[in-house]
Amino acid sequence: MIDKAILKINPNAEFTVNADDINQITWLNGTTPIPKADIEAKIAELPTADEELTARENLKASAKAKLIAGEPLTAEEADTIVL
Repeated sequence: MIDKAILKINPNAEFTVNADDINQITWLNGTTPIPKADIEAKIAELPTADEELTARENLKASAKAKLIAGEPLTAEEADTIVL
């Protein structure tokens, strides 16, 4: 979760995290360190694995219903059945 939060804040960040511990982040190749408070705040904003799974299942169900009805899919819906 720490890695996802860091990459949401800075998609170009280069770092390692030991034992998924926010106190054990090593910033690499000149990446400006992100304050721990900012990372913790972003973690709180990220969806949980259960929420992500539910959202994906809902998109799949919507895509299926639209296919059956002959309606166009959104790109996000199409990704759930192609990827």
